[in-house]
Amino acid sequence: MPSRRIPDLFRGAVITIDGPAGSGKSTTARLLAARLGFEYVDTGAMYRAVTLLADRLGTDLDREPDLEAVLKEMEGRFRTAQGDGGMRVYLGGEDVTDQIRTPRIDRLVSAVSAHPAVRAFLVKWQRQRAAAGNVVLEGRDTGTVVCPGGDAKIYLEASLGERARRRIRERGESDDARPLAQEEDNLQRRDRADSGRAHGPLRQAADAIVIDTSTLSIEEQVEAVFRACENRLRAKRGDG
Repeated sequence: MPSRRIPDLFRGAVITIDGPAGSGKSTTARLLAARLGFEYVDTGAMYRAVTLLADRLGTDLDREPDLEAVLKEMEGRFRTAQGDGGMRVYLGGEDVTDQIRTPRIDRLVSAVSAHPAVRAFLVKWQRQRAAAGNVVLEGRDTGTVVCPGGDAKIYLEASLGERARRRIRERGESDDARPLAQEEDNLQRRDRADSGRAHGPLRQAADAIVIDTSTLSIEEQVEAVFRACENRLRAKRGDG
């Protein structure tokens, strides 16, 4: 856990940050957690870890019984820890934080995360992590499924073009017209898959605060989310 002193207003709070890929939620959530002295939980990284292991084992990603076997394989091997750059993900003694961020896992993770058995396995674990409070969870269903009673819920969004540019730059690639169009197409397919699945779909919680990050720097995003959470917590706790 981070050692920074937690502000009194935020003590014990559960903050959720959801949104589509490229909206800035991962970096914002990580930096917000560091600012508050909170634990940062990247729920999407957990689905990516399942996907990585399933891919390594040659699993048929369309067959839930096969994925259930992967989940049994993960028990006792899967863990996370807080590092200087946020949450690190381990399978056994192997740090797979970088391996779960490849374009291949980007393409496969939506299919894996759509399966109820996978979601039930990870949501249970995520709720256990959130139970003690002092946590920022980010993903696609943290405010609607994982922690519907969260103290402050944020939903980040951004234009498709800006989201595509961010994803390309994260990979250190050129954001010329052709790669940009391809990435926009990839994101649209991902959005449809994430929003259309029957279990834990990507959607905005009814009481979420929506912030458009299209024109914001990362510093501005973090500040906007911090102020939104601060205002929500003050309202809930009768401090203003």
